[in-house]
This record gives sequence, C-alpha cells and structure tokens, in this order.
Amino acid sequence: MHSKVVIIGSGPAAHTAAIYLARANLNPVLYEGFMANGVAAGGQLTTTTEIENFPGFPEGIMGGKLMEDMRAQSERFGTEIISETVSHLDLSSRPFKYAREWSPEEIHTADAVIVATGASARRLGLPGEEKYWQSGVSACAVCDGAVPIFREKHLVVIGGGDSAAEEAMFLTKYASHVTVLVRRDKLRASNIMAKRLLAHKKVTVRWNSAGVEIKGNDKGLMSQLVVKDTVTGEQETLEASGLFYAIGHDPATQLIKGQLETDDEDYIITKPGTTLTNIEGVYAAGDVQDKRYRQAITSAGTGCMAALEAEKYLSELEDVEAEESSKSSL
Repeated sequence: MHSKVVIIGSGPAAHTAAIYLARANLNPVLYEGFMANGVAAGGQLTTTTEIENFPGFPEGIMGGKLMEDMRAQSERFGTEIISETVSHLDLSSRPFKYAREWSPEEIHTADAVIVATGASARRLGLPGEEKYWQSGVSACAVCDGAVPIFREKHLVVIGGGDSAAEEAMFLTKYASHVTVLVRRDKLRASNIMAKRLLAHKKVTVRWNSAGVEIKGNDKGLMSQLVVKDTVTGEQETLEASGLFYAIGHDPATQLIKGQLETDDEDYIITKPGTTLTNIEGVYAAGDVQDKRYRQAITSAGTGCMAALEAEKYLSELEDVEAEESSKSSL
C-alpha cells in the first residue's frame, strides 16, 4: 500500500493533523497503535479524568471522551484509521517505508510521514499508585491541579528539577499547602526557580525524602502518603489528598532513533516555529517534540502545523513530478 501521507500516533496532534489532511483530500492513513508505549489509543488523555482547560467545553469533558470525538471527526472526513502499531520505519530513501513487521508483504510506503507518537510521564510504581491514579495521583499539575478534589487540600509533589518547582508553584493557586519531596539534599532546579520555590509561604521542601506508599480513604480517594527519610530510613505518614509526579517524561522516539535528530533527552528536534525535522517530508508533532508545554491544546496546534506543512510539501512534490513527466514525454 502506498499513501501520500501517513500519521503515526493517536493523540490530539495525530487526529488534528488527520482532520486537516483529510479535508484537503489527501486521504491520510493514521496508525493509532495497539497499546503502544503501554497506553491505549488516544494517548495520555485516556488516562485522565475530567479536562477543564480544552477550549469549547465550558463544563469540561472526560479525557477518553475527547479522544473518542477527535477520532470520530478524523473518520468523518475520510481518514483511514488502522489499529496496529508501526514498529519499523525507514526514512533513508523515498518513498519512505514503514511496517508492522519487517517482511516484504508487510512493507508499505508513503511520500510524507507525521510522527506524533507522544511521550509518557515517568512513574515510581509505588504501592497504591495504580489504585489511586486519577483519584489523587497525577503526573500533570496543569492538567489536573484545579479539579475539586485538590482544592484547599494538602498536596505533595515528587521531584527536584525545574518541572517539580513549576508544578508545585502552580498547585499553590489551589492547594492549602504543597510539600515537595526531594531525594537528595539539594534541588536540581535552576537557581531562580529554586529561590522562588523555597521562598513561597505555601510550600515546604523536604530534603532526603522519598514516597513509599499511597493510601486512601473509604471514598476511593488518596488520603495519605507514607514518606521515608533516605538517610535514616525512618518513615512518616503524611495526610495528603494529592500526589503529583514531576520526575520527567520519556518521548516515544524508539521508532526514529538514528534517523531523525533528537536532543539529549530523546525529544525530536524541529526547526523553531515549525514541525520540520532534519528530513524533508517528515514532521514531528505533539509531545514527542515538545518537552516544555505538553498540553492537549498545544499538541493539537502542532498537529495542525504538521498537516499544513505536509500539504505544502506534497503539493510541491506533485508539481515536480508533473514537470518531470512533461519533460519525459517530449
């Protein structure tokens, strides 16, 4: 099978790109994957509950529902959605080759590729984490910090870098108090972020501290966090209604390693202000290339950008092919 453009991914970036490309009559093919990176089709939003900061939904919308609607909209305009995981991608020649399994009968080709494979928030796997995920435990303060279960409550952030400092500062808008657990005796955050964090009246930083176990109440919500002193080994139980991991993300870039340029954290490098990668005709959108914002709305925005850039590239490619065909016929 040959396609003009293939999209690899299933989140807001992938479906926004698909909607734009389908409406441009480019017949995009979208591979949404089957539990790719351990997450269901739809990406990280399928692991969240209510989303209140996506425009157009004044009453909020469940993460899974938002992705179902995006998928339906992609299909409505003619996107072919395939529920398989692309495990091989060859960008060394044109047309680009990709496959689920690298065998002659499985290899397909495309003139353009949009990589929108996303990123996964790192977790610690603490006892109780799975049980209270989205019932007190989260990896995105900006996404979840304002929901009612966290308002005027004691919250905990785990991490010592800039992300942890930013998440903790954001949570102070809603929480009664925020405790930041740092495994070492100093922050990895930049000096300016560290000073802001340490000076905030609603923040307590606990050094040499690590989470041990998450406990809940009879309502099925997190209510306590067992904390260990990493030096003495002593444990203490904190009353806490929320725990936010701020220990980094892992971009899903295994598919393109050694082919597309990535930074020291494995995020795909794009030309500033665009979704252009180092290979013409290949675009990166969403969290796989965005380690700063990581929001559904910014992912959707880059999906739109990738689609428009791919459309322009394919149009120019058609012009070149038409000119070459004209010359050969003379």
